[in-house]
Amino acid sequence: MNNKYSLPKDGGLIAESAPHDIIHRYEKIPTTVFKNEYDGVQHVADEIVEAIRKHNNAHLSNEVYEEAQPFALGLTTGRTPLGLYRELVSRYERGEVSFKNVAVFSLDEFYPIKAHEQQSRNYRIHEEFVNHIDILPENVHLIDGSIPQEEISEYAYKYGKAARKIDLMIIGVGEDGQIGFNEPGSYSKSRTRLVQLTYNTRKVQSSAFFGLENTPKMAITMGLDTVMQARRIMLLAWGENKARIVQKVVEGELTNMVPASILQSHSDIEVVIDENAASQLTREQTPWLVGPCDWTPKFVRKAVVWLCGVVQKPILKLTYKDYIENSLGELLEQGRTYDKINIDVFNDLQHTITGWPGGKPNADDTTRPVQSSPYPKRVIIFSPHPDDDVISMGGTFIRLVQQGHDVHVAYETSGNVAVHDDVVLQNIDTARELGFGDRVEEVRHIISTKRKGEPEPRPLLNLKGAIRRAEARAAVRSFGLNPDTNAHFLNLPFYETGGIKKGQLTDKDTKIIVDLLREIKPHQIYAAGDLADPHGTHRTAMEAILNALEVVKNDEWLKECHLWLYRGAWMEWDLGMVDMAVPLSPDELIMKRHAIYRHLSQKDIMPFPGSDPREFWQRAEERTQNTAKLYDSLGMAEYQAIEVFVKMF
Repeated sequence: MNNKYSLPKDGGLIAESAPHDIIHRYEKIPTTVFKNEYDGVQHVADEIVEAIRKHNNAHLSNEVYEEAQPFALGLTTGRTPLGLYRELVSRYERGEVSFKNVAVFSLDEFYPIKAHEQQSRNYRIHEEFVNHIDILPENVHLIDGSIPQEEISEYAYKYGKAARKIDLMIIGVGEDGQIGFNEPGSYSKSRTRLVQLTYNTRKVQSSAFFGLENTPKMAITMGLDTVMQARRIMLLAWGENKARIVQKVVEGELTNMVPASILQSHSDIEVVIDENAASQLTREQTPWLVGPCDWTPKFVRKAVVWLCGVVQKPILKLTYKDYIENSLGELLEQGRTYDKINIDVFNDLQHTITGWPGGKPNADDTTRPVQSSPYPKRVIIFSPHPDDDVISMGGTFIRLVQQGHDVHVAYETSGNVAVHDDVVLQNIDTARELGFGDRVEEVRHIISTKRKGEPEPRPLLNLKGAIRRAEARAAVRSFGLNPDTNAHFLNLPFYETGGIKKGQLTDKDTKIIVDLLREIKPHQIYAAGDLADPHGTHRTAMEAILNALEVVKNDEWLKECHLWLYRGAWMEWDLGMVDMAVPLSPDELIMKRHAIYRHLSQKDIMPFPGSDPREFWQRAEERTQNTAKLYDSLGMAEYQAIEVFVKMF
């Protein structure tokens, strides 16, 4: 299943009313933006299927089909092409395409690694694609990560020579602009070769290898020159975590410090991205610099907040000159003077602020983000992992409980793979010291049976899941929620693979959420509206909720229900999108921090800490405090911290 989740569009560039060259004038590579990954995948699959058809028809017309070279398709790996591979397999199964006259070439491979190891590119391409189509074995050319080191130079030369005949190359891009394992600084004329991986690249890849210490230090990769020899190239990127590098590749300077920028000089290249990956392109970020716009109230707010940042002024101090000198003259032609726009935007933003996220009872709710009735409300907070609830919206969670609403929290996954083995031993040792039984050696034995790179033993995962459940229960109990009645551990099946690679959503996942929704019949639903990797746990968990809401769309209770989206510990909503802002006092911030503290397994020795070395409470506090500072700089009241939400319906 490809991810179809996207936020509603509110205003923006009116692309159909401006010439193509005007809309794309900042872009140095032809770039097509789709609403979501699903739509983008359909386009790329269409192009691949049509290219194969044309190749085969050309040879058939020349009556040399049997002797013809197969269509050469270059393949990237990682999460980016997962949806594409599934779509191509689906089209093959429906009889829409055959791969009998197709040869595939992989872009890169870790070194050293064997083809049967689950982290290898070779294994992934077979598992996700090659094993499910009718491609001939002799046409599968995947880089071998087990070649003896003394033979690599000759092997790389031969592989690169064969790969210089690729008809269509499908690639992704790393967050530092890598193509394959061509790191920043790679020579533009580089060929297929063995490379040393940087620390940052190894850290990014380490989650798949269960730790940095298990992650290979080298890789074999097609060189930039090898890639550029392809007749046609399509670069794919999904999610806002790719937005920064997409902007550099598409609009920035050609530099070897951004290896993918070399694609600007290819004669047949297309960048295919979703709206989230496009979010920092000029036509998305500041479309008033590009062409005519649809000036909805939220879009006006977005532009005015941007203008405040440019001129470093609060909203009510903006002048006519500020608007004119910063390309917002079109906004002044919409029937309002600049000072009226200032007042309207100020009031609009101020009305997002509320200390009553469940609605204030017996109050005038005309300008409030949440209706005052019914009171109390039934609320479900969906948390992808057993700590996202308190990390991302802990202050609001606490407010809802303390203001008397019937609040339920639903932990969608167990989070079991994110518990270090030492934490398990410590908990088992604690149980022994408390006199509840001695199972320390038994657990040590289970841990010793782990095999590098393979799913963890189920008994060990069960212990890790139990630890995370106990932590989540302690966290919500710390601010007055009854975990026995109001904490729900869903353990969605898509997550329970025992490894980093998760399964696809199925009806089983959907039914679990549907059953909970119909049991609680909530007036408010809170969910993690992650815009990053479409195949990450947060995005998959969001897709599961949307699938369930589609099932219950005709239920009577849903007519009075609203879906609010929060963000993770690292990113925040653009203020142009915000519908509700919940301010936190210093004491509430400390209470939130203490709830996060209860998740002891996620402190200090997490298996997958990410690139930010700080603890979750530190990241969360900085995010919410920066939001408060931003509201303050725009002329609003000054708060200690603010959690913000987007209303999806």
